[in-house]
Amino acid sequence: MNIKDKIDRNNLPQHVAIIMDGNGRWAKGLGKLRIFGHQNGVSAVREAMEGAVELGIPYLTLYAFSTENWNRPKLEVLALMELLVTTLSKEIKTFQDNGIRLNTIGDIDKLPKNCRAKLIESMELTAQNTTCVLTLALSYSSQKEIVDATKEICKQVMQGNLDIDAIDEKVFANHLYTRNMPDPDLLIRTSGEQRISNYLLWQIAYSELSFLPKMWPEFTREDLYECVYNYQQRERRFGKTSEQL
Repeated sequence: MNIKDKIDRNNLPQHVAIIMDGNGRWAKGLGKLRIFGHQNGVSAVREAMEGAVELGIPYLTLYAFSTENWNRPKLEVLALMELLVTTLSKEIKTFQDNGIRLNTIGDIDKLPKNCRAKLIESMELTAQNTTCVLTLALSYSSQKEIVDATKEICKQVMQGNLDIDAIDEKVFANHLYTRNMPDPDLLIRTSGEQRISNYLLWQIAYSELSFLPKMWPEFTREDLYECVYNYQQRERRFGKTSEQL
C-alpha cells in the first residue's frame, strides 16, 4: 500500500501552508545561478497544487515572496517578478482544470505593474473555481499583517464603531489578511531549516509543523502525502489533555 492510500480522507487538514525554501541552494549545488532554482521550483508548486486537489485539501497557501526578499540582489528580484508573470500565464489551464481559485495576501501594491496586473487578471479568471483556494503570499510580512490589523481595529474604536472591551481573538483574526480562510492545520517547510521566517505567525498558533530536508525543487506530491499522513498520526490537543479529547 502506498502512502496516499494510507491517508484517512475523513481527517484531512483543511489548510496546508508551505514555506518553499531551498531554490537558491539547490541551484548552487548544481553549479547554476539562483534563478535556475526558482525556475525549477515551479514544477514543485504544480506538484503541491495537484496533490492538494487529489486529496481534497480546500486551502493551500504558499510563501512565494517576503517583504525581506526585496533586499535580495536586484537582478534576482527582477527575474523572480518576471518568472511570476510567466508562470501565471502558463498555469491558468492548470488552475481551471483542477478547479483552483487563485488568491493572494501581502502588499501587492509593491509588485511591478505588469506582475500586479497579471496577478489580478489570474484571480479574476479563476474566481468561480471552488475545489481549492491557492493563496500566494507575495510581498508578505506576518508582522506587518498584525500591525495592519491593529491599526484597523484602533481606527474602528476611535470612530466609535467598536467597543474596546469587545476586542478578542476572533475580532483580531477577522482583521487579518486571512480572514476568509481557516488557520493552517499543517505547516511544511523544505530545505532543512527549522524556523518560521515571519510567516502566518498568528495563524499557526496550533498548526502541526513538518520540516523536510529536501530542497523545494525536489518536492513532489508524494512528499505532501507523507506530510499529511504524518499529520494524521499526531494527537492535536489544543491545550487539553489526551483524556479530554
